[in-house]
Order: sequence, then structure tokens, then C-alpha cells
Amino acid sequence: MDLYFKKTQTFVMPKLSELVALRLLTVVFGIHIGFGASAQFKNIKLADVADGISKPVGVSIAINHKDSKNLVAGIGLNREFTTLNGGKTWTEYQLDSAFGAGGDPVLISDAKGNFNYFHLADPSGKGNAGEGWLDRIVCHTSIDGGITWNKGVSFGNNPPKVQMHPRAAAHFEQSAMYLTWTQFDQYRSKDSTCQSNVMFSKSSHGRRWSDPVRINRIPGDCMDDDNTPNGAMAVVNAEGRLFAAWSNQENIFFDRSYDDGDTWLTNDLVIAKQPGGSSMDIPGIGKCNGMPTLAVDNSESFFRSSLYVVYADQSNGQNDTDIWLIRSTNRGDLWSKPLRINKDEPGKHQFMPALSIDQKTGIVYIVYYDRRAY
Repeated sequence: MDLYFKKTQTFVMPKLSELVALRLLTVVFGIHIGFGASAQFKNIKLADVADGISKPVGVSIAINHKDSKNLVAGIGLNREFTTLNGGKTWTEYQLDSAFGAGGDPVLISDAKGNFNYFHLADPSGKGNAGEGWLDRIVCHTSIDGGITWNKGVSFGNNPPKVQMHPRAAAHFEQSAMYLTWTQFDQYRSKDSTCQSNVMFSKSSHGRRWSDPVRINRIPGDCMDDDNTPNGAMAVVNAEGRLFAAWSNQENIFFDRSYDDGDTWLTNDLVIAKQPGGSSMDIPGIGKCNGMPTLAVDNSESFFRSSLYVVYADQSNGQNDTDIWLIRSTNRGDLWSKPLRINKDEPGKHQFMPALSIDQKTGIVYIVYYDRRAY
């Protein structure tokens, strides 16, 4: 498996409105037709498989909030690539952590333009054969655009529980960051009493993180599958209000906090059904998912404060995986009817979607894997 970087404008979606659904569908269809317009951007290989080096999996990328030409990409277990010229050239570095590196890298730029690199821990360096494997989350910070990093701080250590699948968010007007992840009583245990839950922690500057709190009310099992709360991610709006979403038991759940994460709703809100669950069987693919991506519009556009969730499901059958988008304009109280994003004939698979919003224009960007040609 090789890792490539490409600069592109593929899958651009305009601001969503139920009142202009027909117009929206036309624009989305046109995106597929216009895919070749991005061909002028060169593919650049960042990493490939090599002896003694971790495989290029678990990719994450972030753009400097203060400098759009400065990007950092991370891949498991602890590899990191930095560019200062918009992706033309890249330099590889490796992060050094006293807690080891267990994968699941997540990158984010904070309000000051610093990069923060999150990953799982592996204190013994022996993977699942060693002591303390995946026993905490580690956060490294770089103040020079990803060239050098601190040794990292850890949080979430709660032995013998396992901490996995982190996702990060930042408030771009304050030096505040937020992280959500899944905690397992015992990873992959089939014991019916074994639980998995969604955890939340916050930090002002990345150097110290709050004690984790559980935000979900409905726990899952420990199989890291459809009945596990997975894909949990939080976002923060311009007013500092926090929102979170995750998959569990063939539902998309939603939660929110108006006091910087100190308290959350007393009930998990189901905002969409997810037939087939978040873990999906796709021909030719070893492991893939349809976990939700949550985003909030903090732009000055007409749709400011709107919440968006994109996810995949198999509501049209196990042989037809689709991408869906829902939106709320009232902080999650009500959500739109799911809008199917992929425009293809039945019987093909689209999966592993992601969503981002241009915080100047309010334009929504969606990417996903598409196997309609196979």
C-alpha cells in the first residue's frame, strides 16, 4: 500500500437547503462529470511499504490555521510528513514518545497555528503482546509548523481499560481543543458484561488535558463492531457550544454541551438510522466503515451554525452501500431527511465518507471511497 498526496477540488457541495433540493442534486451530479478538471494537480508519493518502517495506514492531515501552505500528514504508527509550500515538497519526521506509539494518528491545527498530533500508546513497544498496550491517548504539539515536536503528554489512562479511535476538534477563536474516543473495558472481549463508551477530554493549550468524562448513556459491547459506539467526534461552534455524534447499534447518536463539556444531555438522541451498522463488509476490502463525520458551519454565510453529519449505511441492501447527509439548523433538535450523496445505479458500494466546511464561505466538502467501477 502506498500513500499519496493530491491537491484537489473534488466533491464540492454548496450550502444545503431543502428548498433547493433539485438544484443541489444537479450540482452534485456535475461534480462527478467535472472530476477530470483537477488533473492539473500532481500526485506526490509520501510513503510506501518498507522494511522496518510502519505501513502507511491510518492517515490524517491538517492545514495550518494561520498558513494554508503549511500542512502536516500523519500515518501510523508515528510517522509525520510536513510541507511548507502547499504540498510541492514534503519532509518526513518521526515522533518520539515515552509512552510508545500504537497508531490511530489524528492531526489538528489550533487557533495559534500550532499542530497537535494525537495517537494511541504502546509503552512496551510490543503491541498487543506487551503491557499497557493502548492504555491512554498521547498528544504531541509542534509550534514550528510540524518540524519539531515535544515529547508528548498523555491522558485517559484508566487500566486495564483500552482507549481507541480518537477524534479531535479545535475552537479557532480560542486556544481550546477537544477530543472524543472509545473506551473498552477489555478490547475484543465477547463477555456480555464488557462495555464500551464514548469519552471526552479538553485542553487549553495541549499541554494538559482534563480528566475524561463519559458522554454517552447507552453503552456498547467490546467487539469493536456494529454494537460498539464508534466514530465519536465533537465539534464546537462560534459561541463555544459543543456537539458530538457517533455510531452504535445501527443508529447515529447525537449529544451536546453548552458549558464547555462539563455536562451533556441526559439522553442520547437518535438523529438517523444506520441499517447495516458502522462496520461494513465490502468485497475486496479487509476492513472499512461508514462512521459519521460531524461538522458545524462557523462562517458568516446564511447557514451559519448549521450542523452537518455525513455517514454510510446499507439501507438499500448489503450489496448497495450509500453515502447520506443530514443537517440541523437548530442545534440538533431537528434534522433534515437523509440526502443520498452518491448518484449511481443500485448494486455498488460507497463507504468511509468524510466531511469538512469552508469556514469562510460555508461550502460543504464531502469525500468518500467509490467502487461503482468495480
